[in-house]
Amino acid sequence: MPDPALHGQFTLHTSHPMPFGAQLMPEDGVRFRLFAPGAETVRLRLENAGDDLPMQRSKEGWFERVEPTAEAGSRYRFVLEDGTAVADPASRFQPDDVHGPSQVIDPLAFAWADGGWQGRPWSQSVLYELHIGTFTPEGTFAAAAEKLTLLAEIGITAIEIMCLADFAGNRNWGYDAVLLYAPDSTYGHPNDLKHLIDVAHRHGIQVILDVVYNHFGPEGNDLPKYFPQLLTKDHCTPWGDALNFDEDNAGDCARQVRELIIQNALYWVEEFHVDGLRLDATHAIVDTSKVHVLDELASRVHEFGAAHQPPRQIHLIREDEQNVAPKLLRNEKGHCEKFTAQWNHDMSHLLGAAMRQDFSGAQEDEETTKQAESVAEGFIIAVEERGESGDVRCHVPPTAFVSFVQTHDLIGNRIGAERIHALAPPAAVRAVMSLLLLTPQIPMIFMGDEFGATTPFPYFCDFGGDLGKAVSRGRREFLAQLHNADEAALKNAPDPQQESTFLSAKLDWAQREESTWPDWYRRILAVRQEHVSPSLESLHQRCGEFRVLRAGAFQIGWDLDGKRLEVSANLRPDATDGFDAGGETIWLEGQSSVPGSLDAFSVRWSVTSSTRS
Repeated sequence: MPDPALHGQFTLHTSHPMPFGAQLMPEDGVRFRLFAPGAETVRLRLENAGDDLPMQRSKEGWFERVEPTAEAGSRYRFVLEDGTAVADPASRFQPDDVHGPSQVIDPLAFAWADGGWQGRPWSQSVLYELHIGTFTPEGTFAAAAEKLTLLAEIGITAIEIMCLADFAGNRNWGYDAVLLYAPDSTYGHPNDLKHLIDVAHRHGIQVILDVVYNHFGPEGNDLPKYFPQLLTKDHCTPWGDALNFDEDNAGDCARQVRELIIQNALYWVEEFHVDGLRLDATHAIVDTSKVHVLDELASRVHEFGAAHQPPRQIHLIREDEQNVAPKLLRNEKGHCEKFTAQWNHDMSHLLGAAMRQDFSGAQEDEETTKQAESVAEGFIIAVEERGESGDVRCHVPPTAFVSFVQTHDLIGNRIGAERIHALAPPAAVRAVMSLLLLTPQIPMIFMGDEFGATTPFPYFCDFGGDLGKAVSRGRREFLAQLHNADEAALKNAPDPQQESTFLSAKLDWAQREESTWPDWYRRILAVRQEHVSPSLESLHQRCGEFRVLRAGAFQIGWDLDGKRLEVSANLRPDATDGFDAGGETIWLEGQSSVPGSLDAFSVRWSVTSSTRS
């Protein structure tokens, strides 16, 4: 476990050397650099500084100027041939949103106090997904930093921050970002984000940043105006034409698209000291090059972490609808070679079974088998992936999966955006959450779960004009199709464009003061820290087995480094018998009236000596 005393061991000033954008030069002012192969001329406009300044063009399409009058704090834009003034695609800060000027930032102005921080082993991770704008009433980086003590006290060891790159408007989930290097100004200054991360490390909390590399948002992306090769019609995504990563066919232009993304990953890791990245919808990142852009990204990020002094543990997490088991392989020491983990969407179906309280028929038996399999082994689709040596899942341990029962998507895509605490009986919620929090997979909870928050989390955004109207209309159509709902069912669906929708998503921290949930989380995560996490670090292959007793009831066992961890789960609304009752009980959620049986919504965890040599 990292020693918090190392925090503050010495002070650091760190900067990622940017190959493009605005880079402060020690004695020469600021170097401005833009890749614009579709433009013949580009000029630099310094706000309140007279005439636009010419930039020198290379034959490859790079425009560059070193300007001695520019400095930290200078605001600037790039001016195209037709007079259009655009923001820097590598802007570090946009004080006036995506349509305003970019601002030169001195990254060395922030003094870090986490000089001894090396991160934490992935096996110790308990993730907490949060949205900066709704996590606190203020919705800022600074306010979020003040809440981290409460998370550390209950056993949270990592926060996963929903995408915070600059988007159009004052509110957004974050997945409509267009300026990937600029923390959105509605949350504060880049130094405020650095302070948040510095405080997290002081508490022994890792920071995982959600990043979107599969598309740009619908408003404020000016790159195609001067870099038309950014997108390709050869591949299509749910958001339109795909980013052009195919270096084998598109040459240097595709290389620059790849660098825009890879440098962004390195930028967050080096300049902001983040401990990892959650890569959104990686199945939508299409690349037919010999080396996929994400594989190159992983290699370069890990190279940076290994070369850093002291070496840093950096985790890369994929959200993918496809089986990516071959990319999650561990070596003989249990260390990942490319990607640390994949989101396990299948785990969330456990909650659905508990909420429905409907366990009759073959379909429910089959679903229970899939649910038990997802807990025991990970992503169900992985069973279909076979290589020359057989099922590649054999080499993927449970720690290669991040599991959850609710996320921003799972809540926001309900018509009323209700959370589980507003939908399910408390006993069912406790049963499912106890199943989640002690599994050898890496658990993740959503902000507010730790005190039983009942506030909704609807989708919200702030687009102007016809785009805003189209988004509101499209959202209703999406929900109607997703839930097969009619207009009557949709009448209470929140309009994403209304400010009231955004405000309704803000956590009500007053609920925490009267809740018993924080103590429950503190106790169960202490059990995880004592009995589960220490046995996970050296895992390098699949180690789970399961059996289904009846619909909604099953047992799972994992052989972990000399001990066997077992769970008996009854997610039914009635008692079930037939469970094995061996081992030392480390957690019992609900009741076990007699040996071998569990009452409704009960989960029993136990440990014993491993059955394997």
